[in-house]
Amino acid sequence: MSAPSSTVSLMVSTYNWKEALALVLHSAARQSRLPDEVIVADDGSREDTAELLHAMAGSFPVPLRHVWQPDDGFRLARCRNRGIAAARGDYLIQLDGDMIMHPHFIADHMRLARPGAFLQGTRIRTTDAETARLLSGGTPKFGLSVDAYFRKEGDRSTYHFGRRHHTLRIPWLAELKSRASGHPMGCNVSFWRKDLLAVNGYDERMVGYGSEDLELDERLRQAGLRRRQIKFAALALHLEHRSSAPPDPSAPELPNNQLLYASRDARRVRCEHGLDRHAAEFTTQPSDLRSVS
Repeated sequence: MSAPSSTVSLMVSTYNWKEALALVLHSAARQSRLPDEVIVADDGSREDTAELLHAMAGSFPVPLRHVWQPDDGFRLARCRNRGIAAARGDYLIQLDGDMIMHPHFIADHMRLARPGAFLQGTRIRTTDAETARLLSGGTPKFGLSVDAYFRKEGDRSTYHFGRRHHTLRIPWLAELKSRASGHPMGCNVSFWRKDLLAVNGYDERMVGYGSEDLELDERLRQAGLRRRQIKFAALALHLEHRSSAPPDPSAPELPNNQLLYASRDARRVRCEHGLDRHAAEFTTQPSDLRSVS
């Protein structure tokens, strides 16, 4: 059964792209099922991101919180752990700070949430032209006419019309598709918070780009949880930008992949360097930005 009465925290990770973050937060404020709180997990952005959040907080429909850490390189695992530690919802939806949500995004995640499982969503990659239009104030578009890149199956170099059907929201089909497992991807995923606490969140030894989401996925499944995919629901537009990924993110010699393989080989469930490091900081209810002068 789904969990319509459970409280939900939306956690948005960000780093120095306040223009994109503003679009994400505007889409959060227009949800048919509002989250109970929004936590911006910030990996060391400049002061202008904090200024944006304070300006938005006064009229934001739910508590808006800013969990910031100093800029000491790419530390997404630690950044997300701090957001999880600050969250108070029963359920946590994790989103990247360049993903504009469909108006039913939160409702779709909550409708498909099940005990003993976590949900893996996907993204619609807007073209450079569409990204520029959205950043200039254009209205987000979903559906078959969306201007986006669609990768041909098995071909990483070209984009074509195929897979455009994945821009459609079809709730009954989403229910059927959720029986499959999908592919792990940290930009659009949701969990029961108690399940994240049980595995101690992300492994903070993973720094730099990549595989922190794959490693967490591995431990969640070792803990007996099932990964369920979301297709035809929980749609989100991913704003195109230059990637910080290495030429081959799956290269086995990369340090993060070495940690991933070690967790897999050991059938590890709980990491040692995880979110419990931040529990003491967030033992009291974190402040709503609306209450901060």
